[in-house]
Amino acid sequence: MSDPKKPMKYRVEQRRPLYQGFFSVDECIFAHDTFEKGEVSAVRREVFRRGDAVGVLLIDIAQQELLLVEQFRAGAAAVGAENPWLLELVAGIVEPGESLAQVVIRECEEEVGCRPTAIAPICSYWSSPGGMDEQIHLFVAQIDGLAHLAYAGLGSEHEDIKVHRFAWREAYQLLKQGKLNNAVTLIGIQWLMLNESQLVAENSLKV
Repeated sequence: MSDPKKPMKYRVEQRRPLYQGFFSVDECIFAHDTFEKGEVSAVRREVFRRGDAVGVLLIDIAQQELLLVEQFRAGAAAVGAENPWLLELVAGIVEPGESLAQVVIRECEEEVGCRPTAIAPICSYWSSPGGMDEQIHLFVAQIDGLAHLAYAGLGSEHEDIKVHRFAWREAYQLLKQGKLNNAVTLIGIQWLMLNESQLVAENSLKV
């Protein structure tokens, strides 16, 4: 049996750009070890190059409330979703030279008009590693009083954002009803459900 603590070896034998736009697509050829001590080669895959992103669970612990944003999503619309306006956590792409904490603060200011008083990491995960390089870095951020904009977004990026304020229990009901249907939001709200009692007891952000 292979040791899960010891990574097997792989190599990218060839990389060829196929498309460059708002995002990019590369054709990659891989070779890698197999679980039975062999090697497989000439594995050809197209990889959607999206880069790293952050997601931010914005909470007011004292009020037990949170902020979600609603906006139009091209991926959902492209496959004919009945409602491509999704409720989501604040999120954004990591630009070259930015730290993750800087992205958290920037996106909170751009998408809801407020600046967190404290931030802490929750987890990092691959959003769709079978064909995309995106890694999501999920944070929880504390805000006091939930002063925020009703509508936000950068016109230069065609963002049209509506900001929603929910009690934690309301958000839990939205999750149970299937109305939160994107991964970063599901993970963030589930994390809050698991950690609610500790957050309330300490009345501060310690992760």
